[in-house]
Amino acid sequence: METTRQNKICRLIQKDLSEIFQLNTRKYFNNAMITVTIVRISPDLSVAKVFLSIFSPKEKSETIMPLINTHKTEIRHELAQKVGKQLRIVPSLEFFLDDSLDYIENIDKLLK
Repeated sequence: METTRQNKICRLIQKDLSEIFQLNTRKYFNNAMITVTIVRISPDLSVAKVFLSIFSPKEKSETIMPLINTHKTEIRHELAQKVGKQLRIVPSLEFFLDDSLDYIENIDKLLK
């Protein structure tokens, strides 16, 4: 169960990371459309698990996740520039692929 503070920080990180991904898609990620779907933060606010939805062909989305992980330090630095006044310590980021849309499509196919 997340506290109110954790929820506020999750929303703040989600908003700022989505802006960072929107501005840097051409620079780092081959013009793929990346959406931050969910952010979960640990109780001590040191680790943030970020779930991303990548809108591109399936093969391309598998190549974009390693790109995101290689640029993790740059992304964290840009996040620190944005939230530096609100957070004392910027959490370390762990990126995961959110496959909930694929799961929903699979359920719809099975039901039809």
